[in-house]
Amino acid sequence: IMVSASVPNDTTFHPSTFILLGIPGMRDQHIWAAIPFCSMYVLALIGNGTILYIIMKERTLHEPMYLFLCLLSITDLVLCSTTLPKMLTIFWLKSHIISYQGCLTQMFFVHTIFATESAVLLAMAFDRYVAICRPLHYASILNAMVIGKIGLACVVRGLLFVFPFVILIERLPFCGHHIIPHTYCEHMGIAKLACASIRPNTIYGLTVALSVTGMDVVLIATSYGLILQAVLRLPSKDAQFRAFSTCGAHICVILVFYVPAFFSFFTHRFGQQVPPHVHIVLANLYLLVPPVLNPLVYGINTKQIRLRIFDFFMGRR
Repeated sequence: IMVSASVPNDTTFHPSTFILLGIPGMRDQHIWAAIPFCSMYVLALIGNGTILYIIMKERTLHEPMYLFLCLLSITDLVLCSTTLPKMLTIFWLKSHIISYQGCLTQMFFVHTIFATESAVLLAMAFDRYVAICRPLHYASILNAMVIGKIGLACVVRGLLFVFPFVILIERLPFCGHHIIPHTYCEHMGIAKLACASIRPNTIYGLTVALSVTGMDVVLIATSYGLILQAVLRLPSKDAQFRAFSTCGAHICVILVFYVPAFFSFFTHRFGQQVPPHVHIVLANLYLLVPPVLNPLVYGINTKQIRLRIFDFFMGRR
């Protein structure tokens, strides 16, 4: 492999560098594949940046739903910025080398921010449940202090569950294996290069995916199930339609976030028959597509934000 020529082929416990191949089997198409990825990244930056600016500028939007939306936009910006700049240098500049510490740092942020965003989506589902099913208690249940504690808990939970990934990788010997067939560093992608048993990595990774992220999915589904039950009891068909369309859009974005992520998690462990390029493309989608869609579905689809964005671009206050 051409890119491995500049890396010494010595046998070390921890290599000084790794090589990120990009999308296996599509190296000739990297230049063209980078265009949609770059376009989505720019859209994610503009969309989430606009949402943050509007909510922070307008004091009338300093309410629970919009504060959760701020948290979502921040996690989206960090999630895609953790991987996309390096991915684009791989595709356009053929800069495949990443340091060992840089790889572990990227892995840590990718998984931490994913876990944090999962928790934020759960918090937003709970917010909608309280607003629709317990409207009289909304202000007392979700005040500013509670929202701050929820936001902190989302971040701390991600840090606590992902930090053991770093410890599990540090204990592995790599015996000169440097090449990661991926566009970014993730836990199992690194662990598979080791020349020792990775059973603890596999068990812990599955445990986190099923017990933490899996539980988020169950609780989000439960919240939206209760919301839909409440919506069906509304007397107005027009109100039912608006609520169904809003919930339907939210559920679609949630599915786009979780389905590719779980596909990637389980493909690493059980999907030997899945073509590598299919796996890697889908593994990139759950880091890119939600940050593009979330501002549209959660933000511009909200009347108050839509009006303020319109005023902003029309030059009004």
